[in-house]
Amino acid sequence: MVDIQNEFYPDYAVSPGEVLSVELEIRGMTQQELAKRTGITPKHIISILKAKSVVTPETAIKFERALGMPVEYWLNLESHYQEILARMVEEEQLETSLNWLKHIPINAMAKLNWIEKTRDKKAQLVEVLRFFAIARVEQWSEMWPKLNVAYRQNHTYEVFPEAVSAWLRKGEIESSKINCEPYNKAKFRNVLDEIRGLTTETPEQFVPQMQELCSIAGVAVVFVPALPKTGVSGATRWVNKNKAIIQLSLRYKTDDHLWFTFFHEAAHILLHGKKELFLEGTNGLDKDKENEANIFAEQELIPTHKFATFIERKKFSKVSIISFAKDIGISPGIVVGQLQHKNLLNITFCNDLKQRFKWDHE
Repeated sequence: MVDIQNEFYPDYAVSPGEVLSVELEIRGMTQQELAKRTGITPKHIISILKAKSVVTPETAIKFERALGMPVEYWLNLESHYQEILARMVEEEQLETSLNWLKHIPINAMAKLNWIEKTRDKKAQLVEVLRFFAIARVEQWSEMWPKLNVAYRQNHTYEVFPEAVSAWLRKGEIESSKINCEPYNKAKFRNVLDEIRGLTTETPEQFVPQMQELCSIAGVAVVFVPALPKTGVSGATRWVNKNKAIIQLSLRYKTDDHLWFTFFHEAAHILLHGKKELFLEGTNGLDKDKENEANIFAEQELIPTHKFATFIERKKFSKVSIISFAKDIGISPGIVVGQLQHKNLLNITFCNDLKQRFKWDHE
């Protein structure tokens, strides 16, 4: 990575025309004489002197023959001049975009080693733009056009779309490291049944297996820590028509939430369009599709008829929950979570049956 803090860019630019003016004075040569010697019109010579016209390769060749100064010299002068002008304009643009950084969780991203932190605000902005792989702040809304829409809805906590996009961007970066076969809907549906059987395993066991099984079906599964001001537990989107991404944050850090979120996102891949972005935690841009995904996740984790039979007993002890979970082949924490969600079990009961996760950096 280039250390932009140690690079020097002047805040002024010397045009080739200024250099040409000095060279003419040294030689005692008038503009008219130079025009005659080069075949360039006097009007165009004046335009170059005033930096209103650029020195082209053709012009540089003529200057080389008339003034004895190499073509490369004139072209380098022009190139350097244009670069400095562009950087001066860019500096002004960065200055007007600094407020955007206030909505980016710089400290959290630096702690996770996603970006480098610097005291220079403009350098920090450039670092963040590089992370997002965009040229200017204006391109942010082009890359993540639906985020502002998603977060116009009412929330009980403050959410920054810019922070959500940083989380999504990290998911893109991580998913690019996963080689996937072309997406196959039938394969993906089949591997979900295998993955369901992993709910009783530890993260060290189920994460690599889950990622491998999904990659065979064309789906990259990535785990990315939640950032402040995001409120997102999962997301689904397509890189292209042959590769989808399921991104999980472990926001709630328990197995019932993790597995429900995973199968919810899987439903979006199986049931819904490839041009859509689904964010778990935004209340959904499309409530009907969110409901469909919820129903799919519930039924995939706990078959409806078996759950109905279990609920009829109306006795939910730890022993009965563990026994039922073993019978249907899933983690007891998932059963606890579903009972609590349906208000059949107090939210404080049996939570010790849930497997808890944490990130390495915590």
